[in-house]
Amino acid sequence: MVKKIQNLRAKMVKNSPSLLTHQLIHLIILFCFICCSSMAATPGYVFTRHRGHCTPQYWGSRREEWPRTVPQKSTVSKVFGSRAIERFRSDLTLLEAATRNDDVENAYVRLLKQSTAALLNCYTRVGYSYKAWEVKSLFLLGLVSETDAVHQAHLLQLANDACN
Repeated sequence: MVKKIQNLRAKMVKNSPSLLTHQLIHLIILFCFICCSSMAATPGYVFTRHRGHCTPQYWGSRREEWPRTVPQKSTVSKVFGSRAIERFRSDLTLLEAATRNDDVENAYVRLLKQSTAALLNCYTRVGYSYKAWEVKSLFLLGLVSETDAVHQAHLLQLANDACN
């Protein structure tokens, strides 16, 4: 019986070139699968939105406990100084500042969001680029004009994005 099966297989291999074709197709599919699965692990040139652990979005999501030195309900004016009242409500909290979404066209709001995240990073991230007094100074410098606000917000955003 075994000999009959072996003879039958031998005849099929001799008479059927499609068996070799099928094996080749299977190898190509396997190769494609391996290549595609390894490429899926790295995004390459696909746009990926950075949502690190130091951004305003992260701090606004409340995924991590805020430092006791700067509670979520602290007002912007108490933390950054009375000059903040010129641009923002006096009862605006840091949590509200971090979660605002009107920063696309408003340079001062962008400055406030990045400053809030930067200040929280100062207290929670070892080796962060700025000290707390530097963040507060950059914030106050940014309140001088819209151009300054754009510049200071950009500096703080770079530091927040580079932070881990």
